Amino acid sequence: MGTPEGDVVTVASRDAVRTLTLDSPHNRNALSTRLVARLHEEMHRAEADPGTRAVLLTHTGTTFCAGADLSEASADDAPTDAPLGLARLLRTLVAFPKPVVARVTGHVRAGGTGLLAACDISVAGPGATFAFTEARIGVAPAVISLPVLPRTDPRAMARYYLTGERFDAAEAARIGLVTCAADDPDEALAPILDGLRRGSPQGLAASKQLVTRDVLAAFDRDTGTLAELSARLFASDEAREGMTAFLERREPEWTVRQTPAR
Repeated sequence: MGTPEGDVVTVASRDAVRTLTLDSPHNRNALSTRLVARLHEEMHRAEADPGTRAVLLTHTGTTFCAGADLSEASADDAPTDAPLGLARLLRTLVAFPKPVVARVTGHVRAGGTGLLAACDISVAGPGATFAFTEARIGVAPAVISLPVLPRTDPRAMARYYLTGERFDAAEAARIGLVTCAADDPDEALAPILDGLRRGSPQGLAASKQLVTRDVLAAFDRDTGTLAELSARLFASDEAREGMTAFLERREPEWTVRQTPAR
């Protein structure tokens, strides 16, 4: 199982589907430099394998992905190129010539939503919850906007980007963040994966290009600007307070408490 010393991504292949399992429970499958690098490695291997028709991205534990690794991001020697590394990973998923499918049965926060939005198809179970929590720690969902905004409802994003509210799988499906919500994700995935196995490699790749064109255009246009914004926000005093407060399990200094109703 995933530990600080173990492999943070485990791999299994069956019936032409290569499953990549996020397995880093010590930090709730956060997007550490190591996890991002491992996903890059495994996507490269999946692309080179002629026996792989699709990639299935899933997770161990109760969290699909908690977003940025705040312990890493708040360190004095935090990598300054982390936002650009995440942008490259997300673009790899979008531009990948084989379908990428996500299976989610746990919590998805902040940068984890970017992983979902970069997948072609995603199925969320009843235990899945979602939230864009960046503003609560002094940053913004900058890089993940590249796949998120072209695929989701603008009014819903205006609400959830700003409030950080949690929402469930049904709402995630309604606003386009996931493909569908299902009581039994594996049952819902069965016909999807069967359909992908029936597609030709050429047909799947060409069909995927048609539906990812606008998303890739956003990457080509805005990656540099949004990665720079993300890096600047994470290096700010407000973000340092927000990340420290989160790790210390306290409210950040800017939190305004409601006055009780009389």
